[in-house]
Amino acid sequence: MPHSRRLLTYAIAVAAAATAGFVFPAGATAAAPRTAASDFNGDGYADLAVGVPDGTVAGRAKAGYVNIVWGGSKGVGAHGSIRVTQATAEVPGSPEAGDRFGAAVTLTDLNGDGIAELLAGVPGEDVTDRGADAGMVIAVGGSTDGPGPGSSVLTGPAPSAAYGRSVAAADLTGGDNGGNKTIVIGGTDKVVARVIQGEDSMITTVVAAPMGGRAPVLATGDFDSDGTADLALAYWTAGRPNTQSHVRLFRWDAERSEMANFWNTDNAGVSALAAGDFDGDGHDDLALGECREIADENIDDPCGPERLAKGGGIHVHYGSPADGSFGSRTQTLNQDTSGVAGVAEDGDRFGAALAVTDVNRDGRDDLIAGAPGEAIGSEAGAGAAWLLRGGARGLLDAGGAATSTAWDQDTDRVPGVAEAGDAFGAAVAAGDYNGDGAPDVTVGSPGENASLGAVWLLPRGAAAGSAAFSPRSLGLPDLSTAHKYGKPLYSS
Repeated sequence: MPHSRRLLTYAIAVAAAATAGFVFPAGATAAAPRTAASDFNGDGYADLAVGVPDGTVAGRAKAGYVNIVWGGSKGVGAHGSIRVTQATAEVPGSPEAGDRFGAAVTLTDLNGDGIAELLAGVPGEDVTDRGADAGMVIAVGGSTDGPGPGSSVLTGPAPSAAYGRSVAAADLTGGDNGGNKTIVIGGTDKVVARVIQGEDSMITTVVAAPMGGRAPVLATGDFDSDGTADLALAYWTAGRPNTQSHVRLFRWDAERSEMANFWNTDNAGVSALAAGDFDGDGHDDLALGECREIADENIDDPCGPERLAKGGGIHVHYGSPADGSFGSRTQTLNQDTSGVAGVAEDGDRFGAALAVTDVNRDGRDDLIAGAPGEAIGSEAGAGAAWLLRGGARGLLDAGGAATSTAWDQDTDRVPGVAEAGDAFGAAVAAGDYNGDGAPDVTVGSPGENASLGAVWLLPRGAAAGSAAFSPRSLGLPDLSTAHKYGKPLYSS
């Protein structure tokens, strides 16, 4: 049954009009900016948001929650966590079966106080006057005292709109105003943006097209090298009514007050996108994860050589100076590439999850890639993850070889045992969780322990000192249900 959300004195009314005021969730009193962009409690350490849309809340299956796992001097997982749900005080709505709160998560500083806010997608939310599964995205304020007030960013306009399947946020409009943010929301066959410029706000459609029932894939980066972030968007469908697939880049057009498409690669179906400067030239590059050619429309090899798509390929378009030539230089790799551990096999899903960080702090970003379908020995779908090093030419050297490190649960000094269906590598993230100045890697394994799920911490991107945490070790409730903890993950 549709239900009404609690009215909050500080909340916005999301109207059908193109513009409406937006009030950022209140956080802690303004503090000095911190280096950890995902610091939700204001202690200076990066935190990790774990979306648990399959989690049971108040006896309601798949109502969903978000677990914010605190960073600290011992790293993430050793300092406790909090659970944010629609039963949390001042968070809009109430937990209901199938809401899937936490289906998409992002930590971002919306109000410029140096403390991150949580953006959580709720694609199964039933909304009064809009119908079942209209969906919504909720913003929850960060604070030194725990979760602050929350408010609705946007609700879906109709039944099954499923707003909140994916979410991203960045300053896509430019300017010196710290309140400039754009929150991008993916739903059913649609991507929209809530553009916030100071006290003004507007809603604009980025793209509306068949997306095959999948969540659109979102990432942000400065792909045109103009100093302002852009949006990368990927989606694909088959036979509805025809097969199509796209990876598109959008920039803000101030004159028309809309997101304008400026670059495309067609026929490339991907599961993940990630932006980073892998060759250290000062220009953002775009990695396409688990890239495969969906349709042949006389566009040759949109994911690079076809042989490198086996088992999942990673295809990189490199940035360049602001001369309109983004993406003309490319590289492609899979598990048959020299320097990448393993052997490419159908179903590995290499690149199904991606994250970017500079683990060795050499000024060139590294790429973290998950392959949740990887077999470890005879254990099908046990999963694995790789750290692919950036270099002078990007992820591959002049001879076409990569430099990488691979992990799975049978790797020496990594806790656990690789078992069929663990799906280790289904999600990956990175952040400096212990404040030592070097980023750490986290890897989700939602199939662990009969799909209760768990997350692994790899300090400084290494097996030494690695640890795992789970709903059980964090003292979360409803341990008899399949949480599928560990997908999605977000940190920065």
